[in-house]
Amino acid sequence: MKNYAKLWLKYPAKKNNRECEALKKVVFSGSFSEDKILENAKKELALGLKGMLGFEPQISISGNASVTCEAAGDRSGSPDCFNKKVLTSGKTIVDQETYAVSIKNGNINIASDSSTGILHGVFEILRAVGCEKDVQKEYAAEKTFRPSNPLRMLDHWDNMDGSIERGYSGRSFFYDNDEIIINERTVDYARLIASVGINAVVINNVNVKQAASYMITDRYFEKLAELGEIFAGYGIGLYLSLNYASTIEIGGMDSADPLDEGVKAWWREKMAEVFKKIPTLKGFLVKADSEGRPGPFTYGRTQADGANMLADIAKDYGAIIIWRCFVYNCRQDWRDKKTDRARAGYDNFKPMDGDYHDNVILQIKNGPMDFQIREPISPLFGGLKKTNQMLEVQIAQEYTGQQIDVCYLIPMFKEILGFKTYCSNAKQDTAGTGSDNGLDTVADIISGKTFNSRYSGIAAVTNTGNDLNWTGNYLAGANLFGFGRLAFNTELESDEIADEFIRMTISNDNDVVDTIKEILLPSRAIYEKYTCPLGIGWMVKPATHYGCSVDGYEYDRWGTYHRADHLGLGVDRTDKGTGYALQYNEPNASMYNSPENCPDELVLFFHHLPYTHVLHSGKTVIQHIYDAHFEGYDEAVKLAEKWETLKGKVDDEIFENVSERFKRQLYNAKEWCDQVNTYFHRISGIEDEKGRKIW
Repeated sequence: MKNYAKLWLKYPAKKNNRECEALKKVVFSGSFSEDKILENAKKELALGLKGMLGFEPQISISGNASVTCEAAGDRSGSPDCFNKKVLTSGKTIVDQETYAVSIKNGNINIASDSSTGILHGVFEILRAVGCEKDVQKEYAAEKTFRPSNPLRMLDHWDNMDGSIERGYSGRSFFYDNDEIIINERTVDYARLIASVGINAVVINNVNVKQAASYMITDRYFEKLAELGEIFAGYGIGLYLSLNYASTIEIGGMDSADPLDEGVKAWWREKMAEVFKKIPTLKGFLVKADSEGRPGPFTYGRTQADGANMLADIAKDYGAIIIWRCFVYNCRQDWRDKKTDRARAGYDNFKPMDGDYHDNVILQIKNGPMDFQIREPISPLFGGLKKTNQMLEVQIAQEYTGQQIDVCYLIPMFKEILGFKTYCSNAKQDTAGTGSDNGLDTVADIISGKTFNSRYSGIAAVTNTGNDLNWTGNYLAGANLFGFGRLAFNTELESDEIADEFIRMTISNDNDVVDTIKEILLPSRAIYEKYTCPLGIGWMVKPATHYGCSVDGYEYDRWGTYHRADHLGLGVDRTDKGTGYALQYNEPNASMYNSPENCPDELVLFFHHLPYTHVLHSGKTVIQHIYDAHFEGYDEAVKLAEKWETLKGKVDDEIFENVSERFKRQLYNAKEWCDQVNTYFHRISGIEDEKGRKIW
């Protein structure tokens, strides 16, 4: 195997902290088990400090070390833990993974109630050293770190033949030719994601088919058990995507009806086998009744019927079912202006709020469509009040540049997490008098605080592959790093996360750090400018989803329309159109329902408007389209020019990799600019006020 990048775990020599006596003796304190996680924590600390500072610390343990499987829901240890069938809660996970770092008696002290917390503390120390912070000052007063979210998950869309659906960084490092690969890189991947706070991973595509359907059979049990142990050694839970129709596809039955007793019996027998053979398995992710995948709708049942059937059986093993809300009609007629893909999530799941059992989590995409550069937050956040929820975002840049174009997504994720749902306006307390606890943001909901959820969290469709640098474009690594850091601590700022990534992965030189931040921080806004205007989305080449095709999906079945004609464009989702705007709580519903009040950046998502409509910015819709696309291309050129100033200041391989990506990005940005402007100039007949060249 060729050498691959270690990214932020490279641990190059650092100048400061070499004389820091506190780092030479590190104490792990608290109540935790002396297990594989603790062993890995010791190894990582020794490896990191040796590489960066030239010495290995003396590590000692203080306090009562004890087996905490019952408290932590950890079934990866003794058979006794497994037999207790512990079903933990989100609060327990957060409590167990909380850690504190301080300097006591002249030594660094990492305290936690679990070995996983100790491991997180080790990575905190290594991050501080890697960023060349003054450790003596940083931890002079004790700092406590409590995870914002119980579940912090990466979802792989890897297929067992080695391909990756929407993968832009090579092929899978988990699979090849329908076999599971386990090697040094597998361990390094566990280290990488644990280092930024990830504690759960789904290793196979949600579209489960062919060989992947057999992952719950003897064909793969041995390798999955081995893989699960590797992840468990870094505090990471193993999850599998499940084929809902397994009873038919591998079970030889003619039904997958969730209320059929024969179907239930098959699943009881199958799960008993699966959890015995893969003792570290934490649960399943299910995509059902979506884009051709089978599900309970086939049998006239509800989504809750399907999820609860599986969850009731999985509960006996302390496991959970994560049920995706990406359920919509993908056979739309483009002539039908009432059927609206954006409505589907709310329409399909809101009526069943409260019907899902306590070990089911609904996984909700950040927007109602599909990971666009700009779309409103799903109204299910704030609409569901009695159901466990987790947010799903995408760091694989399917619609945001495919790890060719630089698009730092953390600012977008911050906007999503900070969105105020006003759910407490409509929430009732047990007396029916209404309540307002102020916990209205998406971040509040997915943390479990708003509705005191048993389970909650955040997941990202990941952007890794077997490219030597893991993410195709080195700068795309900022999204992997950043998602983990933000999932663990939603209070972190985009600038702070970018700073850490650059210092740990590329350089600690302040001029280099500042230049790369000047590239990363505005990159999402720039990408939005030269692609899809005012929230309309899509306009991409079908199938590949990279590059401009204004009418690529306009007359297709997927419900992804811009509805442009010679008078205007946009989709009417008001009370006079599809009614989607009214799925939000007030005052959001009224805001989105009115073109005068709707934010400019989303106005065409909610309204069909004339090209001459004047936005809050003072520009007309058509002039905004022209200006944004010309500006977006020009600003992309400036990003590439900034990168070129780093030649000789960063590693040659990193420099050449990013330079090559920028060349492709500029071609893409130019095509978007010229095609979108030309299309709307021709269809509207309205000239650019500034007289720029339009083809």
